[in-house]
Amino acid sequence: MNIIQSNLFINSPLEQFEVTSLLSFNAPIFGYISLTLTNLALYSVLIFSLIIGIHLMGNNETKLLPSKWSILLESLFASINSMVREQIGREIYLPFIYSLFFFILIANLLGNIPYSYTITTSVIVSIGLSFTILIGVTILGLSIHKIHFFSFFIPSGTPLALVPLLVLIELISYLARAFSLGIRLFANVVAGHTLLKILSTFLYQMFSGGIIIFIVTLLPFALFLAITGLELAVSFIQ
Repeated sequence: MNIIQSNLFINSPLEQFEVTSLLSFNAPIFGYISLTLTNLALYSVLIFSLIIGIHLMGNNETKLLPSKWSILLESLFASINSMVREQIGREIYLPFIYSLFFFILIANLLGNIPYSYTITTSVIVSIGLSFTILIGVTILGLSIHKIHFFSFFIPSGTPLALVPLLVLIELISYLARAFSLGIRLFANVVAGHTLLKILSTFLYQMFSGGIIIFIVTLLPFALFLAITGLELAVSFIQ
């Protein structure tokens, strides 16, 4: 029974989301500081390196004609810039939104590579980003609008007797929005990767069952490829 449970645990599709230690180092200074490199930290550094590398490849300062990378980056920048202008009306927050967009996009796409780790499947990353943005937006709102910031929690034309109840409801909705956005990113990516892990394990067993089963398995394998394409689309949408 213990052997069966151990095998089930090892083959669990959820083990790909675990944060594991890759390298640990104990320094005999300041009370023996313990430094640990996890897969989460390693892929975070790798994502930052890829973002910087992509933008260096798209650098078009020394060329007369733009390259494909520069055209792609300029198109993404123009799209994000137009969204920021329509939703916020100020470009002062564009660098942060642009950086956050590329960080989540590259993290999701990198996680689609087999045997890699997706950092957006970590609640620490997804919820941490959403609550950090919520705190920043709240601080900016209080610094810009002062006491009038709380007027956004009261719809226009609200009777005075309903103001306390509506303020409470709007405040809960405002705070829950950050939690829901982080959970949506986490849940969508985890669900897709779990489904792909289960299907890939099942298809591997079928492809190893003989020539006839191998031929029959080509049909569900085509469905698996379609789901993989859908997961790539989810990576962009998220």
